[in-house]
Amino acid sequence: MATNIGRSVRAVAGAADGDGVVDWDGVREAAKGATDAGEFDLSDEERAGFADDVRAAREGLRETSGVSFPLPDRIEVQNRHHWIDANVDTFSRLMTPLEDTGGGLLPGVARSVNTGTMAVTLAFLGRNVLGQYDPLLMADGDGDHGLYFVRPNVRRVAAELDVAYPRFRRWIAFHEVAHAAEFGAAPWLSTYLEDRMQTVVDSLSDGQFDRSQVTEMNTAMTAVEGYAELLMDRAFDEEYGDLRRKLDARRQGGDDPISGLLKRVLGLGMKREQYERGSDFFAAVADQTDVATASRVWERAENLPTESELDDPDRWVQRVV
Repeated sequence: MATNIGRSVRAVAGAADGDGVVDWDGVREAAKGATDAGEFDLSDEERAGFADDVRAAREGLRETSGVSFPLPDRIEVQNRHHWIDANVDTFSRLMTPLEDTGGGLLPGVARSVNTGTMAVTLAFLGRNVLGQYDPLLMADGDGDHGLYFVRPNVRRVAAELDVAYPRFRRWIAFHEVAHAAEFGAAPWLSTYLEDRMQTVVDSLSDGQFDRSQVTEMNTAMTAVEGYAELLMDRAFDEEYGDLRRKLDARRQGGDDPISGLLKRVLGLGMKREQYERGSDFFAAVADQTDVATASRVWERAENLPTESELDDPDRWVQRVV
């Protein structure tokens, strides 16, 4: 693997000098040093394939959901280092309110430790993320929403699952464009999540913890993940039963000890629970009514399911419909 651990060590060690609780330039250098960038030699045919996948996903998801939405302003095919660059910006933006309070990632801990912790996080994610929709939470102004595909990871996982690469690439496109559909259909969603994040940060700065706001964020993200699962399952333009089984098995499969620890620390087990719980909720709603009714979740914030309704879809249907 083409990594440079020395580069990572130097970046983290150098973070001890400077202001702020995290050296984000050091995070960028250290994460890249610990991560093989991966091949990034796209042929014209493959580049056209990505574009066709995104267009097909947009049209299929619009038809299935009955929701009209724009595509993100930026659609990028990336290697792992490109993804790290984009997400250093994302993570630093999301953490700015906490840093401004003096809290940081690990309050009272040396800047070099905070920098190293973030570098390990981004290096691990950079080796595993397949695609990402970035709604630019906590950004100043509207900005350009982004849709990213991490080509080396998509190719590797397709091979691990023994699935044809073009078919798997198209599946990932449907999933990420489904997230774009949600935020496009619900212009209030970004502000809703930002407000709750800010409230949590403010409570932490006062030495408290606002569990209700965390619960509301987690419930909203469960809806985000579950609705995307519903749409991609029902809009994907090929037979997908074998692919779904293989992906579910991969999500539930065993990890090596280090990867397993990192997933627990990063809360990725919670994200899998969000997929499953949210998927079950929206499948039940759509089966009882239809996908258009399930799509009403994005009409206004009050239509989001409550924590209890996630386990009782009938109650949500009775309240909203």
